[in-house]
Amino acid sequence: MSHEAVLDAGARPAGGTGFGACARLFLIALVIVAAAEAIGNVSVPLGSSKIVLLPLLWALLLGAALGLAAPRMPASLRLTTAMQNLSAAFLQPALLIFVAKLGLLVGGSVPRILASGWSLAFQEFGHFFGTMVFGLPTALLLGIKREAIGATFSVGREPSLAIIGERFGMDSAEGRGVLAEYLTGTVFGAVFIAVLAGFVASMNVFDPLALAMGAGVGSGSIMAAAAGAIAAQQTPEVARDVATFAAASNLVTTTIGTYFTLFLSLPFTIWAYGTLEPVLGRFAGARRPAAAAPSGTSPVSEEVQLGPAALVAGWVLIAAYGLVGNRLTYGTPADGPAVAGMAVILVPVLVGYALYLATRRILPAVIWVSLVAMLMTYPSMPYAAETAALTGRINFLALATPILAFAGLSIAKDVPAFRRLGWRIVVVSLMANAGTFLGAALIAQLWMHPPA
Repeated sequence: MSHEAVLDAGARPAGGTGFGACARLFLIALVIVAAAEAIGNVSVPLGSSKIVLLPLLWALLLGAALGLAAPRMPASLRLTTAMQNLSAAFLQPALLIFVAKLGLLVGGSVPRILASGWSLAFQEFGHFFGTMVFGLPTALLLGIKREAIGATFSVGREPSLAIIGERFGMDSAEGRGVLAEYLTGTVFGAVFIAVLAGFVASMNVFDPLALAMGAGVGSGSIMAAAAGAIAAQQTPEVARDVATFAAASNLVTTTIGTYFTLFLSLPFTIWAYGTLEPVLGRFAGARRPAAAAPSGTSPVSEEVQLGPAALVAGWVLIAAYGLVGNRLTYGTPADGPAVAGMAVILVPVLVGYALYLATRRILPAVIWVSLVAMLMTYPSMPYAAETAALTGRINFLALATPILAFAGLSIAKDVPAFRRLGWRIVVVSLMANAGTFLGAALIAQLWMHPPA
C-alpha cells in the first residue's frame, strides 16, 4: 500500500519530505531547467528528414540521469527516494500551469476548432484503438500472453491502472501489462513520442494540425513532448495552432477517455486477443511471458499529498521557471509584462483547482483549469483580447520544460519494478504509444483532406 504524507506549512510529513528536501528539490529542478533551456533546440538530420530535440527532452534526461546516479553522488547532492516521490507529487501542479496556458490558447480559437468539423471528434477513435492495432500483434508475435491486454488497450495512465485493477487485479497478467505500459510511458514515453512526432512531422506527409490532434493522447507530459516536437518545425503562426489543437484533442481524450476505454477499448482488446492469439501465438513458439512482479508492487512506492500552501508555493516557483525558459530559449525578457502574463496564467490554475475541490473532485482538475482558461479568452468574453495578448508573451514550450524536469527527477524510483517486466513488453508498450499517435493523426488527416 502507498504511504501518504501531507506536505504543507506547519506539518512534518513522513519520509523526509519536509521543507529542506522541498527546497533542495526545487533548487535542483531550477538548475536542470536552466541547463536544458541553455542547450536549446538541437536539430539532428536523419536522411531527408530531421529530429528536433527540445529543451524539455534535455530536462527529462538530465533529471533521470541525476536520479539514477544518486547512489554514487555526495550526500549533499544526492536525490533521495523521498525527494523522487516529492518530485512526482509536483508533476500535477506543473502540468496544471501548462494546461492553463493551452486553455488560454484554445479559448480564442474555439470558432476555428469548431470549423474543423468532425476531424477532432473522429480522431479519438485512433487514440483509443490505435494502441491495440499496433501493440497487440507485436505482443503476440513476441510470445507475450495476457499481459498484452493490459499493455495495449490504452496508453496506460492512472485511469487505466484503476480499470485493470478493478477488473483483473494488479497481480494478474493484465495488471502486469498495464503496469509495464505505465512505467514505459513514465520512463521513455515523452522521449519516444517526441522523436517519433518530430520525425513524422519532418516528412511533410501529414497536415501539422492532424499531427497535433494525434499528440493529444491523454497524458500531459507526452502531449507536451509531441506537440513541442511538431511545433518546432512550423512557422510561429502554425506552431500556435499546433498547440491549440493538441490541447483541444487532449481535453477530449481526458474527458471521455475513461468511459471509452472501459466500455469499448478494453472489451474489444479482450476479443481481439482471443481471436488473434491462437494464430499469431504459434509464430512466437514457447516464449516466456513477462516476469511477474511481486505482490503489492505499485508504480509509486510512496505517495506525497501536497497541502494548499505547498501547492501555491509550487505554482509560483514553477511559473518562475517558465519565465527562465521563456528568456533563455525564446528571447522574451522577464520584464513587467511577461511577469504579468505569467500571473494571469496562474488565475485559471487557482480558480480551476478551487472548483475541483468545491465539486468534490467529480471531474479531474485539468478539465476545470482548461474550461476556466478557455472562458478567459473566448472571443465574446470581456477583456479576452487583452488577456490573450498578455499571456501570449509566454511560449507554451517554456512551461513544458519544468514538467519534464520533475518527471525525470522522479524516474529512478520506478526502475526496479521496470526491470522486472522484461524488454519484450517494453517494445509492445512503445508500439502502443506509436499506435495511439499515428492512428489518431491518420484519421484526422483523412477527415481534413479526404482522398479524391
